[in-house]
Amino acid sequence: MTDNITVGSTEPDTPLPADGYVGDPAARAEWDNRYADRQQLWSGRPNGALVAEVAGLRPGRVLDVGCGEGADAVWLARVGWEVTALDVSGVALERAAGHAREAGLTVRWVHAALTEAALPPASFDLVSAQYPALLRTPDAAAERALLAAVAPGGVLLLVHHAGMDSQQAHDSGFDPADYVWPSMVAALLKDNWEVEVDEQRPRVSPDGGAGAHHTDDLVLRARRLR
Repeated sequence: MTDNITVGSTEPDTPLPADGYVGDPAARAEWDNRYADRQQLWSGRPNGALVAEVAGLRPGRVLDVGCGEGADAVWLARVGWEVTALDVSGVALERAAGHAREAGLTVRWVHAALTEAALPPASFDLVSAQYPALLRTPDAAAERALLAAVAPGGVLLLVHHAGMDSQQAHDSGFDPADYVWPSMVAALLKDNWEVEVDEQRPRVSPDGGAGAHHTDDLVLRARRLR
């Protein structure tokens, strides 16, 4: 790995693979294969909902969850955010680091699953998860990890494809019941959170890239009060 791509955990008693990745090896392999199959999987431009929702925020520290090839992370860094970007795919992170290097921008890249990463708690002014493939667990680990990363006064922005959560399981192996959707995160928001946006809206999508056929977004934006 290059460009300050860090390991996902700093616990001394956690066994680490040779490249430092922390998380499910099967998930890493699945996403590495998806990225390796194409020279570019996504559009290379920042997600429209992110651009719209961040426009009124003062730049601070941001966590980009499931950063992929880095378009959102690079855009956030360019407009003044201090970016930490996380993904399970080393292939994607190498591409993302290259894009940041070409742009002359600094991003901290973390090769880990969200639930395994050693992230400083309650320390990000913005936690952005754009169409994340977060696996659902009985203890709601991914949902709680998203919330735990947000600093008091900070914002969680979760965007997903509308309608996917109600689809039937596919022959391809995709089952919506296996994944975390915005409604599941919203259900965990207590009195110390204020929901600022919770709606379905037409997607402002970059041209090209996987997922471009989805027309509507689910947008959840919530601010941590304390």
